[in-house]
Amino acid sequence: MDLKEKIIVALDVDSLARASAIVPVLAPHVGYFKVGLELLTHAGAPAVVQHIRRLGGKVFFDGKFCDIPNTVEGATRAMDEMGVSLFTIHASCGPEALKAAAGVKGHAKALAVTVLTSIDDPTCESIFGAPTATKVPQFARDASLAGIDGVVCSGQELAYLGADAGLSGLLKVVPGIRPSWAASQDQKRVMTPAEAMKAGASHLVIGRPILQPPMGIGSPIDAIAAILKELGS
Repeated sequence: MDLKEKIIVALDVDSLARASAIVPVLAPHVGYFKVGLELLTHAGAPAVVQHIRRLGGKVFFDGKFCDIPNTVEGATRAMDEMGVSLFTIHASCGPEALKAAAGVKGHAKALAVTVLTSIDDPTCESIFGAPTATKVPQFARDASLAGIDGVVCSGQELAYLGADAGLSGLLKVVPGIRPSWAASQDQKRVMTPAEAMKAGASHLVIGRPILQPPMGIGSPIDAIAAILKELGS
């Protein structure tokens, strides 16, 4: 896999006009564009996906489906119909909903969100009853058994997943990536690109460090070049 295919740009904007200024410029240099609730809510899911694909980008639809199996199945069917490349489901929706999605995902690849990178261990225990070291592997096993293609997790949990040979076939998509020259901002569990790849990440989700790089780095394309150089070395 070409190194650039491993980079997913988090397209955290609120309009198609803003997306139009970013996607055509960066599409030749990265693998995918992650669209989340902000843009999907403002512009509507079909319009967003069609627009980004017309601009030359591959779509990672970060809808984080979390509902009963029948509803998750219906939403998943739409992913393949729209031509989405990757999409997300919350692993916490349970094994039956994960199986329902896996059965109808078609050409789209399904990723199970484990524990959000904005959640620290005390909060994870409060929500799920166990720390991330326990819940992330558990969610990953549920996803693998259900036929899901991969997981979304913090880079700090990659070691736990790598220790389980049964999870070796899963894609491991890691948000909370912050190059050494970027601020951590609202992410609690962060890692540099090189650290994440060395730990076993298959794809890296990077937003503000690319779209709003520090002055010393230069343009978004310069930021991507710096990240690719780090990965290549």
